[in-house]
Amino acid sequence: MSLFSAETVTFETPITMLMACHDRVRQYAVLTLKLAQYLQQAAPDSKAQDAAASILRYFDVAAPLHHDDEDFDLFPLLSQYGDAELKAIIASTSAEHDALGLLWQEVRSYLIPLAAGQGGSLPLALASEFAERYPAHADLEEDRIYPSAELLLDAPTLATMGQNMANRRTQSSDKTL
Repeated sequence: MSLFSAETVTFETPITMLMACHDRVRQYAVLTLKLAQYLQQAAPDSKAQDAAASILRYFDVAAPLHHDDEDFDLFPLLSQYGDAELKAIIASTSAEHDALGLLWQEVRSYLIPLAAGQGGSLPLALASEFAERYPAHADLEEDRIYPSAELLLDAPTLATMGQNMANRRTQSSDKTL
């Protein structure tokens, strides 16, 4: 999503919204690697603390909602109408959400003390894996799954999906209050 784009991404265009989420996934995955590289050169400071807090906020709140959007709305809908190849890609991609979740928990364990200003580190190899796997996952979804939504899902179905996505975020923010 371009910062200079006049187009506003809303839940009325759920596939575009999912792609905008992928842009943020890429941004925060790269920030994770940059943070690890920074910590190789410098002691943890307020910049590292702010970066860690931003990464935590995104992957603790927004990323799980995004995975739910796919796992509970998009993927089941496409599996209903898609062919065997699409169903297989969806199954493996959905399963990868669990693996990425575990990888996130490992990265998260290093970010928590950094964000709290307690110092710490972030292994470069771990950050590199994270910065590679999350964007590769997003690329696969955009290349192999999302185009099927335009072909297989009608406007009312997409509207319902967008409403479900919006509701999920409302329910999530209600739980954090």
